[in-house]
Amino acid sequence: MSKTWNIQVPGSTANLGPGFDSIGIALGLYLTLDVTLSDQWAFDHQSVHLPQEINTEDHLIYQSANYAASCYGAILPSCKVIVQSELPLARGIGSSAAAIAAGVELANQLCELNLTLEEKCRITTDLEGHPDNATASLCGGLTIGAMLPNGGLSLLSVKEIDIAFALFIPNVELKTQEARDALPSTFDRGYAVQASAYANVLTAALLMNDWKRVGEMMEADLFHEPFRANIIPYYNKIRELAKENGAYGTAISGAGPTMISLVQPEEVDEFVEKMRPHLPDYEIKAVSIDRNGIQLKVSEYI
Repeated sequence: MSKTWNIQVPGSTANLGPGFDSIGIALGLYLTLDVTLSDQWAFDHQSVHLPQEINTEDHLIYQSANYAASCYGAILPSCKVIVQSELPLARGIGSSAAAIAAGVELANQLCELNLTLEEKCRITTDLEGHPDNATASLCGGLTIGAMLPNGGLSLLSVKEIDIAFALFIPNVELKTQEARDALPSTFDRGYAVQASAYANVLTAALLMNDWKRVGEMMEADLFHEPFRANIIPYYNKIRELAKENGAYGTAISGAGPTMISLVQPEEVDEFVEKMRPHLPDYEIKAVSIDRNGIQLKVSEYI
């Protein structure tokens, strides 16, 4: 009897403005793996969003799976992995984080590690360096997390969050490191206090479903958006047009260059149609929140 594994991982948006490197929300766009054991490793990319030149040793899914296995002294067996993705690379909607989460789950299944959700979140946070995108992909819904001084992870997960998003996806990539390099290395104390205050209000407003206030805080960020605005195409135009057409607020999704607007679920499709004529070079999508997180289906065959 042989097995096949189907692993589906949602993409994600991070930060929502001032929730820098700590807030993530799972999005209804997916990375999907179909896995079978094989004599040697092979990745088959079946999506326009994935590169066609594949080097297994450099593949983020393979590297993440190998890391997770090594954490528990396990040896990762070879397999064939068919990969499909709705997540364009280097756009700020969690393509790398989804690959990391998928790799950890791949190791969990192939090596029979029996990892808890908490353990998966810790491993993905170790790999990502911050607990936003990957924890949202694993848990679904909203996650708010922090790395503790002792190396532990403190994570809050909220599944029921009734709001929708519109994504403004340009046809250009922005590497996370380039976006990181745009940030200052330090902040003055008073500046940091004000930036943290916006993050605190954002978090409270999210937990209270106070979408008007969430939108205000999304656009008040001081941690990263003022320094990245000039490397994000049409940053100010998108924010202004979105507000005029009914969005609560608009922010850079993750490190960008995608922008994301907060919109009521019953209004998001109409909002997207209103915005499209203004940005003909953009892919503009209405996206719901994924509440399930990573999903697994196992099939057996003779």
